[in-house]
Amino acid sequence: MHLYRTRQGFFLHTQNAWHRLADTDWDTLFNRKYLHSYLVDVAATHTAVAAPAPDSLLAPLSTQEVWAAGVTYFRSRTARMEESKDAGGGTFYDRVYEAERPEIFFKATPQRVAHPGQPMHLRSDSKWMVPEPELTLAINAEGEIIGYTAGNDLSCRDIEGENPLYLPQAKCFKLCAAVGPCLFITPDPLSPETIISVRIERDGHVVFRGETPLSQLKRTPQELAGFLYRDNTFPTGALLMTGTGIVPGDEFTLHSGDVVSISIDGIGTLTNPMG
Repeated sequence: MHLYRTRQGFFLHTQNAWHRLADTDWDTLFNRKYLHSYLVDVAATHTAVAAPAPDSLLAPLSTQEVWAAGVTYFRSRTARMEESKDAGGGTFYDRVYEAERPEIFFKATPQRVAHPGQPMHLRSDSKWMVPEPELTLAINAEGEIIGYTAGNDLSCRDIEGENPLYLPQAKCFKLCAAVGPCLFITPDPLSPETIISVRIERDGHVVFRGETPLSQLKRTPQELAGFLYRDNTFPTGALLMTGTGIVPGDEFTLHSGDVVSISIDGIGTLTNPMG
């Protein structure tokens, strides 16, 4: 079941139909007990309606913070080691990849999150920026994974590589994150064969594409959610990006006007231009 937040309200999309929800508060809906069962009932009892306009879609969050996990794929580990070796931080990423404790960091407040179709921001003081396509967990206030969405953890590789202590500046700035187009609400874990893919277009031409199966994620979503909520509280829940296994080559950087599309099997496609 796919739950959408739009300028016209909240919509549920099942295999056969669209339904409009009577709920008016996203945070309450996000934390509704037995959310999946509630949505099953909505699909069975509500009259079908027309689909919302694509340009009305909003990011599937309200007051939820966005956090992120890093170095959870071998490809990400390698890229982080390469970019930071001159600063003496290369071994940090190798060590955290093998450690019991994952890297988890704050990514964005809701105001810093771009909606589907909204331009993301390229930092003026970075010359090496890349998108990071990531499976993103929707976690309620009780720490339960209620669903999944696609996320773009836009990153400045040169700033982070200069010194690992610059990570907050490399990761957190205006419109530095995007999530959507919806929440895939399911009580079941995603299949390890789920494919995460990215396509980057420039002037109408594809300049990069890549994909990875979820099976390459070193840590389970439940493990990552558990570390995020350890000795922490999220009164309205949180979104957690789980890391990327797709990193463009060192010669690649995003340009203003590039269009990044991130697709995840069963969830959909999140598309954002770069501003």
